[in-house]
Amino acid sequence: MAEQRYAQVHRKTNETDISLTLTLDGNGKQDIATGIGFFDHMLSGFTRHGFFDLDLKVAGDLEVDCHHTIEDTGIVLGNAIREALGDKKGIKRFGSMILPMDETLVLCAIDLSGRPYFAFDAEFTTDRVGDMDTEMVREFFYAVSYSAGMNLHMKVLSGTNNHHIIEALFKAFGKALDDASSYDPRITDILSTKGSL
Repeated sequence: MAEQRYAQVHRKTNETDISLTLTLDGNGKQDIATGIGFFDHMLSGFTRHGFFDLDLKVAGDLEVDCHHTIEDTGIVLGNAIREALGDKKGIKRFGSMILPMDETLVLCAIDLSGRPYFAFDAEFTTDRVGDMDTEMVREFFYAVSYSAGMNLHMKVLSGTNNHHIIEALFKAFGKALDDASSYDPRITDILSTKGSL
């Protein structure tokens, strides 16, 4: 279990060109450039609070809008998470976080089951924060959950500031993923009655 869990993914389409390197057992090191400042800030929070190392370079069609860049980054990150987890032997599988940020309180719960499912309960009162469309928060996490094959539930319990709500969601996701992907010495195989995840 001492082997470093790591993935390197490159994905190029007519809309985006993405190179991503993820280390699950990191310390929060990051080099992130998506072309969307607020999105970079959110991914930084995810990385730092999940103790992942993330190197991410995205060239997207931002002259259109931010949609393809953010959604495709979610796809690539999900693929990297799935690859880095390997056979999932010894991991806790389930992880959750209730995270406060000023007036905001959010819940994030994950099951690294191999079966994608996404539930998202959050409302925003502005169309954009910085240069990121708020509707893309849902699209990003949807893409991550389905590409990674994870059951992901996110819920805003309270909050009024859109910046705080989004940032709390990204940080809570990082903490919950760190929890779910961490090893438990009591788990000597794969934590499933099926024998696989």
